Amino acid sequence: MRKIGINLDAAGAISAEDCVKIIKELGFEAAFITPRPDGQILHEAELLARAGISLDTIHAPWKGINDIWLSGDAGEMPLGAFEHYVDMCKETGAPVLIVHLSSGANPPPVTDIGRARFTKLVDYALGKGITLAFENQRMLSNLAWVFEEFKEAKNVGFCWDVGHEMCFTAGRRYMPLFGDKLVATHIHDNDCVYDHDYHMIPFDGKIDFSRVADEIKASGFDGTLMFELIKKHDIYTELTAERYLERAASAAKRFRDMLQ
Repeated sequence: MRKIGINLDAAGAISAEDCVKIIKELGFEAAFITPRPDGQILHEAELLARAGISLDTIHAPWKGINDIWLSGDAGEMPLGAFEHYVDMCKETGAPVLIVHLSSGANPPPVTDIGRARFTKLVDYALGKGITLAFENQRMLSNLAWVFEEFKEAKNVGFCWDVGHEMCFTAGRRYMPLFGDKLVATHIHDNDCVYDHDYHMIPFDGKIDFSRVADEIKASGFDGTLMFELIKKHDIYTELTAERYLERAASAAKRFRDMLQ
């Protein structure tokens, strides 16, 4: 049976210790960590290891990502951050780093200097034994470029963000294009309105999860079903962190059953 996983900051104001304890009891077998100070990453990775929950991925920082395509020192900063997070993956045992290629509706175009930086990153990650999973945001062209550029690279794959597909690029379908490269998932719901990146629990919004399940099955991907959730929508206001995570676990198991 497929593993289900969740980000450790899904429920908001709750300690990492309490979150790990709750998600373990609820049947989550995997997790991922979003950008935070190194000490916190190492602490959370240790908590997960003690609980027997696998740390499947770490998410690289996305702040300033557009600068990577531009000349100058500012463009070296996101590259350095990515390489550092590759090191954090290596240190914590997380096999995959999730990476954004750009941010916003009008990012810079693909440039030679940006291409050179991403080539350096891919080579650096390969040397550390870490896979880079490039995530869909607003720009289909960036993903098309990266998978063409690194089509021979053994450590480059796709992270399908289900919610982003429906609130940033409605009408486009990423899995028929890149499903054979799928190495990670970010599963969440929204109301399918542009820019409403709500990261809701599946089945609480308007995304067709029957279609999502069918596309994952068609890809042949049998890895963790990772849920990237944020307790920020008004419908969750009255829920405690524990009740929210219970609701998330129920939805995760329901979705997993759809893939059987």
